[in-house]
Amino acid sequence: MPEGRPRGRRGHGGGGRDARDNGRRSHPNEVSEEVAAPPADGGEIPEEIAPAPEEGVDDRAIDLNSLYRMTNQALTAAARRLNVSGAAGMRKQDLIFEIMKAQSEKSGLVFAEGVLQILQDGYGFLRHPDYNYLPGPDDIYVSPSQIKRFGLVTGDTVSGQVRPPKEDENYFALIKVLAVNFDDPEKLRDRIFFDNLTPLYPLERLRLETGPENMSGRIMDLLTPIGKGQRGLIVSPPRTGKTMLLQSIANSVTKNHPEVFLIVLLIDERPEEVTDMQRSVAGEVVASTFDEPAQQHVHVAEMVMEKAKRLVEHKKDVVILLDSITRLARAYNTVQPPSGKVLSGGIDANALQRPKRFFGAARNIEEGGALTIIATALIDTGSRMDDVIFEEFKGTGNMELHLDRKLTDRRVFPSIDLERSGTRKEELLMPKDQLNKVWILRKILSQMSTVEAMELLIDKLSKSKSNEDFLMMMQQPSS
Repeated sequence: MPEGRPRGRRGHGGGGRDARDNGRRSHPNEVSEEVAAPPADGGEIPEEIAPAPEEGVDDRAIDLNSLYRMTNQALTAAARRLNVSGAAGMRKQDLIFEIMKAQSEKSGLVFAEGVLQILQDGYGFLRHPDYNYLPGPDDIYVSPSQIKRFGLVTGDTVSGQVRPPKEDENYFALIKVLAVNFDDPEKLRDRIFFDNLTPLYPLERLRLETGPENMSGRIMDLLTPIGKGQRGLIVSPPRTGKTMLLQSIANSVTKNHPEVFLIVLLIDERPEEVTDMQRSVAGEVVASTFDEPAQQHVHVAEMVMEKAKRLVEHKKDVVILLDSITRLARAYNTVQPPSGKVLSGGIDANALQRPKRFFGAARNIEEGGALTIIATALIDTGSRMDDVIFEEFKGTGNMELHLDRKLTDRRVFPSIDLERSGTRKEELLMPKDQLNKVWILRKILSQMSTVEAMELLIDKLSKSKSNEDFLMMMQQPSS
């Protein structure tokens, strides 16, 4: 490997920029090859040169995403076949870099995909979700000329052909753009930026019911329906099952709505919970664990938001499940320069502006597409700061779901406080006859305690095969 390559864990220092982005060379990589025009057929990589992940490294071409999906053992074996020296002692990112370099020298065909981050100097890098969009040695350099030619902005998902670094360069460089945000790059000319799109109330429902045993999805479909473009808050005391509820929502969305692009964003969480979420959910899981600096929490969250906005601009439906908005707000408070005005709990007066902008980005779009954000908010943690953060976000969403510790202590799951949970403008998401029956159900349950109401509802739902059967069993409302 060339001397001077960065070492150490990806992303240390946060902020999306590290020592390799400045000071390592007087000028960043410049792509000397002519940037090829995008193909007219939409820019898909031909099947005859795209390698299958289970076949290892193809002798003719490499797709970088297939390398990320391979285990360390498979990568080491592939590196040995390509005569890469010292493969056994390399980290995964360095191993991928060397395989790409050896393969490009052999055939010249290397394809990559990543999310663009444009730096202050005008050039950018393609970051990969497998490493939480943090800087690393296997990032792909994108020249300012390509960024200007295609009108690329931070958050664009770019696919294309790359070339190996030259003698005075450290990174692979993009030479041919094949697709942007999974569409033909020519469509960028018609792009309307996110802030100029027209927000509407959610009109199309996201169904969470997947079967008779999925009580979380069935209860939410009845009493706190979620639509495309919802801005929802799950208010949760400690140890009330919010993580399991998020997993249930994620699996329901991926099963019932395959057209939706799902991102689970975990901020300041435990590493074992991140692994569990990655293995339980089919969507993209991006995380910054509690042992990482606040700057990294902020960088990861903003990269996810920029990616989601770019997809919505292309009329795609995106769902972000955030755990938690409280810890994200704490991270913003840490990185916020002191303004001299401090609120109760030690929060800077300006610290909540950026997390509110993050949460407020959720909306249904009149021109097409929708960004849905369901975030958890922590309460009863013993921290005054957490209570202040919740109070600031209370009322900003158009759906609230409250979890109750009494239900958890009684081992009643899901531990939803039905009386305090609800969705604004639910009449836009439910048929009128169904809505009338739900209102009757709420009247009946409101006369009971929180525990009795939840136990009764779970008992009645368990005796029906679906919500539709359950509502059919209910008495018709009197005219």
